[in-house]
Amino acid sequence: MEKITSATGLKNAILLLETDHTIQGQLLKEQFNFAYESFKPVNLIKSTVKDLASSPYLIDNILATGIGIATGFLSKKIFVGSSGNLFRKLLGSFLQAGVTNTVSQHPDTVKSFGQLIFQYFSHKRKMNSE
Repeated sequence: MEKITSATGLKNAILLLETDHTIQGQLLKEQFNFAYESFKPVNLIKSTVKDLASSPYLIDNILATGIGIATGFLSKKIFVGSSGNLFRKLLGSFLQAGVTNTVSQHPDTVKSFGQLIFQYFSHKRKMNSE
């Protein structure tokens, strides 16, 4: 800042600093109000839901988890059946947990395997019909 040598220069500098102070204060108030509004619980929930909904992998993750759970459940039902054997039920629960975990963590591998089986049976059907 340059040296002020006159009274009018001092008054102008004071007015300039007061204006700058007013503008900075107004910006600080607006920023505080924005932060205050964004930390309200309703707005936090809204922003979280918006982030989740805009995630490109959300549907894939939900689908993979759902298929994993369904596959685990079906494998347990097939293995245990209507058996009343406690050991078989316990083993079925472990099987269900393992299948669910594997399928939900590796959905692309399971999808490729399913497509391979589908192609095999559709090719076999074509060969039988000819």
